[in-house]
Amino acid sequence: MSQQMTCKADISRQLADAVWEVRLQLPQPVEFKAGQYLMVVMGERDKRPFSIASCPSDKSEWLLHVGATPDNSYAMEVLDKVRADGELEIDAPDGSAFYRQESTQPAVLIAGGTGFSYAYSILQQHLRLSPERSLSLYWGAKSLSDLYLHDELERLASQYEHFDYHPVVEDADNDWSYSIGLVHHAVMARQKNLPDCEVYMAGRFEMVRVIRDDFVAKGVPLDNLYGDALSFI
Repeated sequence: MSQQMTCKADISRQLADAVWEVRLQLPQPVEFKAGQYLMVVMGERDKRPFSIASCPSDKSEWLLHVGATPDNSYAMEVLDKVRADGELEIDAPDGSAFYRQESTQPAVLIAGGTGFSYAYSILQQHLRLSPERSLSLYWGAKSLSDLYLHDELERLASQYEHFDYHPVVEDADNDWSYSIGLVHHAVMARQKNLPDCEVYMAGRFEMVRVIRDDFVAKGVPLDNLYGDALSFI
């Protein structure tokens, strides 16, 4: 059940050229599920969704990854409000595309850009509670500099036997040892057991639509696909 509350808010660090981490101090502990989001209340009829990037074990302090360029007033206005007021009104938690913790199927996380915040919440919960379950994370971006937690993810992949991290960029130099192109093409090329996997995805609506159509054509059951965008496309 979501609830509306006022949180203390600050920009805790800059993650990439146009991505900032926003830290929210909740007035009281609130439980949520990995992969859920909150709505930033900018007005009576103006609520803007942002994935909660934190692990559900963090009930009093939540982090957001806010991608904002000068031409993206939708997100930039939220950052401006944090800077000006030091607080945000939120409605949370929300979303039905959360991690199915009790499942034993292999899991695949697909993130585009700051859709990674959705995948990161799931990854943290997964490594905390069920690291023996197979999980693969594919993170797509324009360039390596946009993969703002790349080094941490490589470290986690070397630390956890059943976690596989595979970044995908559109532009790369000759030293790049991962995939180049569209992120879901890399998934289809590498993930041989795809029809048996639960797939969790976050990114632009058009990206999620293409993934849905291509994966279903590859034999992935629609019931195995999770993404809040699926409700709108």
